[in-house]
Amino acid sequence: MRRLALLAALGLTLAACGARTPPPPPPEQALALRPADARLSSLYETSCHACHAVPGTGAPLVHDRAAWDVRWKQGEATLLDHAVQGYNAMPATGQCATCTPADFQALIRFMAGREDSAK
Repeated sequence: MRRLALLAALGLTLAACGARTPPPPPPEQALALRPADARLSSLYETSCHACHAVPGTGAPLVHDRAAWDVRWKQGEATLLDHAVQGYNAMPATGQCATCTPADFQALIRFMAGREDSAK
């Protein structure tokens, strides 16, 4: 019985290890993060960076999975709609007049730390 309890405790411990959300990047790292694609990086720099890389703006910070996961659960279509239409303090189009829906989707995935959409 004791062995079974030990195995159960070990199993729960190992399961919890895989479920952790990575910590958000420190502010100086958040400021330096950019998409790998040069065009997306330029769009991010001129539109998203001012709010999503600076603490205290109210926007979910880039690669802060805890902040983004709540939003991600709403679905990419909802996040895309919020980016295009605006939502709360988020201005419509995030002030990116040249962004396409595919650009917004890629930028959202980058900021949410989900460049691989299967995550």
